[in-house]
Amino acid sequence: MRHNKSFNHLGRKSGHRKAMLANMASSLILHKRIETTLAKAKALRVYIEPLITKSKDDSTHSRRTVFAYLKQKEAVTELFRIVSPKIADRPGGYTRVLKIGFRQGDAAEMAMIELVDFNEAALAAAKPDAKKSTTRRGRTKKTSTDASVQPAAKEKVPAKKAAPAKAEAAPAKAEAEPKEVKAETKPKAEPKEAKAETKTKAEPKEAKAEPKPKAEPKEVKAETPKSE
Repeated sequence: MRHNKSFNHLGRKSGHRKAMLANMASSLILHKRIETTLAKAKALRVYIEPLITKSKDDSTHSRRTVFAYLKQKEAVTELFRIVSPKIADRPGGYTRVLKIGFRQGDAAEMAMIELVDFNEAALAAAKPDAKKSTTRRGRTKKTSTDASVQPAAKEKVPAKKAAPAKAEAAPAKAEAEPKEVKAETKPKAEPKEAKAETKTKAEPKEAKAEPKPKAEPKEVKAETPKSE
């Protein structure tokens, strides 16, 4: 009877099941991604994640314990030298299972299982999300925003002080403009020209005064009798 047995037997005896999972775990460590049925992928995730956690402690005891499960030296070396440094900061959840459809023939549900830290495309897409999640921390973010607002206010104060200088410069320009206006209004010399014209009109009087030399004939008349 199957009473109180929660894990999936995968339709195999215990020896066959353990050998299959060991072989799949070694393939996943070496290739970082494999395709299998969804049931096997879920069983493999439960099998391999404790071994990856064990690899964080690089000691002879840890290597021998992992080798007892994997039974492949190349996989143990790859796990402790390459995989372990990348997952050192991750507190679990080292694998990802993705459904990829159904197998043609028996319509078995297929899945792809991969190591999370070795999918560069997913990591590149997840980096902006990680930054957004850090900004959602209310208390720590508020302190940083308050600190950033104060310098901004301090920077704005000198701008207000500079405003009166601009206002003083504006009246100076306004005072300078009337001078220009006065300079423009100076051409009142036109009336002088008008006076000059009036003087020219007065010249004909002088011209009228010129015909006075008529007195000369009188002198001639006076001189003629004396000569006699």
